[in-house]
Order: sequence, then structure tokens, then C-alpha cells
Amino acid sequence: MAAIRLIHAWAGAILSLILAVLGLSGALLVFEDDWVRLTAGRDPAALSADPGRLGAAANALQTRYGDAISTVVFAGGDLDAHKVYMGERFAYAGAEGQVLAEWGGTARAEAWVFDLHHFLLAGEPGEIVAGVAGLAGALLVLTGMVVWIPAWRASGWRVWPASARRRDLVASHRNLGLIFAAPVFLLCLTGGAIVFSDQTRALLQALAPDPAAAPPPPVVGEGPVDWPVALAAAQAAFPEARLRTAGLPPEPGKPATVRLRQPGEWHPNGRTVALIDPATSRVVQTVDAQTLGGGTRLQNALYPIHAASVGGWLYDLVVALSGLALAALGGVGTWSFLIKPRRRRSSRGAPVATAGAPGR
Repeated sequence: MAAIRLIHAWAGAILSLILAVLGLSGALLVFEDDWVRLTAGRDPAALSADPGRLGAAANALQTRYGDAISTVVFAGGDLDAHKVYMGERFAYAGAEGQVLAEWGGTARAEAWVFDLHHFLLAGEPGEIVAGVAGLAGALLVLTGMVVWIPAWRASGWRVWPASARRRDLVASHRNLGLIFAAPVFLLCLTGGAIVFSDQTRALLQALAPDPAAAPPPPVVGEGPVDWPVALAAAQAAFPEARLRTAGLPPEPGKPATVRLRQPGEWHPNGRTVALIDPATSRVVQTVDAQTLGGGTRLQNALYPIHAASVGGWLYDLVVALSGLALAALGGVGTWSFLIKPRRRRSSRGAPVATAGAPGR
């Protein structure tokens, strides 16, 4: 038990700053769509599910930005504007494809917070650090529960320290950790699993493989996609699904991609796919997310669980509070560890020092 306590304390002290950043930024991202509606303008007509209207908006954006566009994410959920991805540039657009806001990199606040949360403002190395911190945070929750077991009788509901004394800080840390143990563990674990997606996929496929390997994308022609035709074809392939994204071909000879969200899918953009031949704007291949294996479906659920894209406003609140709790756990736990009194060791059999001893 002493070793577990020591591991929990030192690991928590080292990771506390990173976990605090991840927790606070994650809590802010829960309200990203609300912030965008307040600051970037809104167009409720963009929420239309009509393939013709969505296709017209995509055509207008394709005409405006050309091959710079990689993906258009259609309005949905709490965001009544389309979002356009263009490498390091982005835009919000209305129902007719009119641009509501345009920026590069992290120029907008929500983009900066997103980069902070996912990459720690340090690109791929920062993403790896964040992923390791997430997995370590999940481990800290487990070790914290082990440490808590002997002291369970002292637990309570008070999360604000009664004073700055170490005893009260430890009590606050213990109570807060107990209350938010399950959601904090889930968010840390899913965050790490998302970062290390290849390893996660290999593990889940070993546990619950897909019934058959996905066929390779077909070779297709070239040309500008007629998005009203393409989206109508994708909708016809999955009549009950909601059109979510339109992706231009990544290179000549590759298909364009339409993603749809079927009833029962948790991912906000869906994992059901229709591949489009740019030369004809017709569907040439589909992936039905409802027929995928258990491992793939579980992996597809990781992002919506982590990003609070499922569960409604109540789960939004739980995730936001859990992010704040994660930051508080790191801060309070580290401070209580740093102010822990250290007893001066003396050798066995050494005489006890007195007030009149030389050199005092």
C-alpha cells in the first residue's frame, strides 16, 4: 500500500499541470457550439436536411475555394452553420454557402482551445504527451481508489477545503476524486484511446473483429463533384440517415466521400460512408456502420463519449464538471503533497539533540 501511495502521489504531482490543462480546455469545448453561435453568426436555414440545398451550399463553397477544401461538415446538432476545412484554414458558412467567418490556424478562440486540448499547442508531439497523460490519468483514478479504501469511513460530500491545512486539502481531494471517479476515468481512458487509435483498433479487433475485411476503394474518374446529385445518391442509399459531411477526393483517381449518420449512431458525423465517383457524382461503394463488428463500433463510440456528443445536456454538464474536477484534483492533490511535512531521519542509536548542542 505504501508503494501505491508513493506512485499515486509522485505521478499525480508530475502530471497535475497537464491534466489541469486538459481538464479545463475539455470543459470549455463542451460549449464550443454555443460560443460559435454567439461570435460567428448563425443561419438556422443551414440545418436543412434536403440533399439539394446542402449540395447547392457545397457547390458554392467548392466554387469559392476550389481544391483547397478537404471537407465540409454540414450544420447539425447545436451548430446552425456549415464548417469548411481547408488544411490550416477554416470557415463557417450559411445555407447558401455564404461565408460567415473565415480564419487560419488558431486565430479563433475555439480553435485555440481545441489545439490546446488535443495537441497542447505543440503539434504531434503534444498530442502524444496528451494521450499518455490521459492514460496516466486513468491509472491515477484506479490507484486513488485503492488508496481510498482504507479511509472510506472518512469520506464525505464536502469538496471545498475547510481550510488551507493539509488535512483539509487531502479530504477535499479524496471526496472530489470519489464523486467524479467514474466520469474522470472514462474521459481520460477514451482520450488516450483516441490518440493511440491504431493500437486501440488492433486491441479491439482482436477482441471483436469485423465480420469481413473492408474492400479497397475503387479507382474512379476525375472532375468536379456535382454535390446535389452526389448527396441525393448517398441519401438514396441510406434513406433514414442524415447527411453529415462532404469530402473532396484527396488525389486524382480517388473517390469523394459522403458521411451519413444513421439512427442509433453516436458519432456526431456518423460512420456510415458513401464513396462517390467525381466523374459521375454517383455512389460506387458504401460502408454501413450498423453492420460493422463490435470492435469497430466500440471504437467509433469513443469520440462521442469523450466529446459529449451523445447523452444530451445532462451528459454535457457531467463532462464539463468532470473537466473542472480533473483540474481541481491535480491542483489540490499536488499542493497537499508538496506541503506534506517531512520528518528528519536520525541514525539508530544516535543521541537526541538538545537546545545546548554545539552548532545550534
